[in-house]
Amino acid sequence: MTTFPLYLCPLIPLGAALLQVLLQGRGRAQGIVGVVATGLLMICGIALVGYVKANGTVVLDVGGWTAPVGVRLQADMLSALMVAITGVIGFCGALHSLPEAAASEVRRGYHVVYQFLLFGVCGSFLTNDLFNLYVWFEVMLLSSFVLLSMGRKKDQLEGAVKYVVLNIVASMVFLIGAGLVYATLGTLNFSDIAHRVAEGQGGAAGIRLAAVFLLLAFSVKAGLFPLYAWLPSSYHTPNHTVSAVFAGLLTKVGVYALIRTFGAAFAVEDGFVLPVLWVVSLLTMVTGVLGAASQFHIRKILSFHIISQIGYMTFGLALGTAGAIAAAIFYVIHHILVKTNLFFAASAIDRIGGGEDLKKTGGLYSKAPWLAALFLIPALSLGGIPPFSGFWAKLALLREILGVDAWVAATIALVVGIFTLFSMTKIWAEAFWKDRPEDAAPVRRIHAGHVVPMVLLAAGTVVLSVYPTYLFELAQIAAHDLLTPPAR
Repeated sequence: MTTFPLYLCPLIPLGAALLQVLLQGRGRAQGIVGVVATGLLMICGIALVGYVKANGTVVLDVGGWTAPVGVRLQADMLSALMVAITGVIGFCGALHSLPEAAASEVRRGYHVVYQFLLFGVCGSFLTNDLFNLYVWFEVMLLSSFVLLSMGRKKDQLEGAVKYVVLNIVASMVFLIGAGLVYATLGTLNFSDIAHRVAEGQGGAAGIRLAAVFLLLAFSVKAGLFPLYAWLPSSYHTPNHTVSAVFAGLLTKVGVYALIRTFGAAFAVEDGFVLPVLWVVSLLTMVTGVLGAASQFHIRKILSFHIISQIGYMTFGLALGTAGAIAAAIFYVIHHILVKTNLFFAASAIDRIGGGEDLKKTGGLYSKAPWLAALFLIPALSLGGIPPFSGFWAKLALLREILGVDAWVAATIALVVGIFTLFSMTKIWAEAFWKDRPEDAAPVRRIHAGHVVPMVLLAAGTVVLSVYPTYLFELAQIAAHDLLTPPAR
């Protein structure tokens, strides 16, 4: 029987990056290579989802060395979904980069580093052990720092330093946690960890200490309360493509690591992680949305909303049931689509309206009604208005919350949803509805490369809104895969 060529998913962006290095000095050719490669990655990721749905988890032991000794790439439904959505966002980002990346950034290797970032993201989703997850995180961290600081402006360098310092600390904590896991259980393979924990090996004290370190590290990566300060300080500073891809994908890698580690590898149902995550998730929802409500810079509003929405996703993990984890996975995919598109909309508002300060722009509804429509689709979805995808995500999560009679949590989730909608209406009212200030910059035209990714992601959101059942079915398969790790 032929197996899916699992190695293609990380190799496509790596191969593209190496080819782009050879095309140094030919920025347009580098950009086209990036678009083609990410298009292939998108197709490969979607094919991987179909293959895993039909055949179950796909495993590749690199070099023929079997786990837990060798390096294993593994794609269950959760990994396949995350690789597929990485391909979609990578493709839209590559298209958006064509007009967005400045010539100076292209000369400094923008397209090459962008592919290395996708290489790290794909590897993180496909690895099956903690140490290799750490290695892929470092690939992402290095690429992220270069992309954040590439413009060399003061605010970009300041944001990049905050980002990298806190994430380096998180990486060190992660490494300590992984070391404790190995010292306690003698393995770093996720499936092997799950089996050994279930068999009672290692002792509760050692496992709990390791869990504390891993929870801290992944909480920083995901942007959970109170460890999210780096996120709103850095996501509004680079070029808009980088902001959009970071906003859509990178924090979800942290959420993915939390789900992979505490939803599968560790038997935490009887431990302390879920109660802690329960409280932290609610605080993340509340503080994130309050931060968004206080801002008037579009990308800062959207950055704080990332934090708030992460709280919903991790709360699904905190509930610990298969239905709640499936709801969290649906939430992750929906949020990647709409959040990336909202940052693309911020880019269009900036270019057409002359800035991102809501106090200095306005009147865009009459000047660019198409942009108003493209903004409304992800904005209403983020706010959870029916029948958009955010409504189905919140409804699935609320059903699980009410299933355990957590009325306080359900109330908080609903109130945070209302504040989220308030922030979206603030952007709409200020940028599109109010009269244009007399001293506002002249309205400009924008490149088709800015518009096409918005249209694609808006179409994806509409499809997900009209046919949510298929993704729910895949999310339920993913939750089942997580809770029943494969035999060793």
